[in-house]
Amino acid sequence: MNETEINIGQAIMDSTREVFSTMLMVELKADEPIEGQGGEVDSNITSMLGLGKDIRGMLSVHCPGEVAKDITGTFLGMEVEEIDEDVKDAIGEIANMVAGNLKVFFQKHGRDIELAIPTSVVGNSFRTSGMSGAQRVAVPFSMNGRTFLVELKYMENT
Repeated sequence: MNETEINIGQAIMDSTREVFSTMLMVELKADEPIEGQGGEVDSNITSMLGLGKDIRGMLSVHCPGEVAKDITGTFLGMEVEEIDEDVKDAIGEIANMVAGNLKVFFQKHGRDIELAIPTSVVGNSFRTSGMSGAQRVAVPFSMNGRTFLVELKYMENT
């Protein structure tokens, strides 16, 4: 994909900020996008969903437990004490909405993508891998002084 044509990092920032602004009434701060190989991510819950058709890949939202509970509590309007089904569902829905916004972004650039159903993984230390040769762009965001990461690993289908 021609980087001068589209800026994936900016698309992730815009897509994520729109979801949080619209659905949670929260303005996020974003750090500079990180490109290239990823390592371990500070996360207790990761929700991810696959992309297919013109762009193949995976969008992931990686959250430390406290951030995931904060996002869920803000989303649902209630106090969240533990990483439970509500948290998994909420972070999965955030990933789904961000991916939906990215789908619209890619369509504006002539790429059609299909989205899978989100999957959530809960644990203390894990690493996702796959798609040899895929490009990676990750954007760190902060909400209430705590950081989470939105990551896109992708390949253009030619």
